[in-house]
Amino acid sequence: MLAEKLRAALVIARRDFVAVIFSKTFIFFLLGPVFPIVVGGMAGNIGAQVQRDLDNPVVGVALPAHEGDRMVRARDAMADRMAGPVPEFVVLERLRAGESYDARAALARGGGIAAVVTGTLDAPVLTGTPERLGSWRGMVSTFAARAQSASPGGFPDVAVDSVATSVAQERNGQVLTAQAAQVLLFLLVMLLAGMVLSNLVEEKGNKIIEVLAAAIPMDALFLGKLFAMLAVSLVGIAVWGMGYGVVVLLGAKAVPVLAAPAVGWPAFLILGFLYFAMAYLLLGSLFLSIGGMASTVREVQTLSMPVTMTQLMVFFFASYALARPGTWIETASLVFPVSSPFAMLARAAQAPELWPHAVALVWQAGWVLLIVRLGAQLFRRTVMKSGAAGGRARRGWLAALLRRRTA
Repeated sequence: MLAEKLRAALVIARRDFVAVIFSKTFIFFLLGPVFPIVVGGMAGNIGAQVQRDLDNPVVGVALPAHEGDRMVRARDAMADRMAGPVPEFVVLERLRAGESYDARAALARGGGIAAVVTGTLDAPVLTGTPERLGSWRGMVSTFAARAQSASPGGFPDVAVDSVATSVAQERNGQVLTAQAAQVLLFLLVMLLAGMVLSNLVEEKGNKIIEVLAAAIPMDALFLGKLFAMLAVSLVGIAVWGMGYGVVVLLGAKAVPVLAAPAVGWPAFLILGFLYFAMAYLLLGSLFLSIGGMASTVREVQTLSMPVTMTQLMVFFFASYALARPGTWIETASLVFPVSSPFAMLARAAQAPELWPHAVALVWQAGWVLLIVRLGAQLFRRTVMKSGAAGGRARRGWLAALLRRRTA
């Protein structure tokens, strides 16, 4: 009985896989993520350029005699030793003894002046907006103190003793790797799992699913569709990966280098593949169950939205648990079947033990089979509306056809 179900599932998987791969819509599906990436990249570059053009502040200096020149020299000498961006300092006017300068009027004239320093080096006055005053007050004080020194001399050389890494740095790097892996896993699953539902809706609309349901066990039908769409997803990921490699070879910037995960990159990549498969099968089985409860395309779309939003909340839950190691929240995210792939992949980046992953994969696979079984029962009740005799006749005819195709 089990062998027959596996053969039937293989036939369904091969049928769906070939039908999707050799369809025209699959080409557009592969090109789908390209357009948001291109538009996002262009928008990001334009936004960064605009930000650079706008955020190039200048501080005007209006001090007596040559005190302004001394402050500008102090700024030039210390700029590369200060953390963060340092605005340009320009001398607006060299004042005579007792002469004042209207800083507010200088700011109102514009010309790129973001703040004005007046007064004297002993008592500088910084005029500007509140956010500028909070950021630059200490900086102006430092430059003024430097400019007051009659013979400031050079800065002392600082001897350095570099280490390759530290425990804290390694820990932080592994957390970043875990976060990046969770985000990538979530995006791939959300992008690709919808194909299961669309395929089911199409066959349900043209009544093909009823014929298939009358011919083979529902469990085999569901498993075949799940593994077919999983194989299609892997083809899409392979194509996107090769496309990214070509872009990098042509000179584009690669993603930032991530810290090595605790289990090592080879094991981490294998676990990433397995957890993607489990996350996809879990979400896909839920989508198939939804398709079994719905009788129209509109109902399918309506019921799928809560599952999609729930999956988003599950991702947030796994991400939150990542920052709470050793707590019941982390344990719950590891045990809860839908969040388990995300939480376990993050664990692989931070803990070197491999045996928990074997337990987790068995646990997740068991839930996939359970959801498929429950979804198949619901599907049978909603789809199989024909009489028993007609159903047995179609089952016998299509069972013979399946046996010939698998022989």
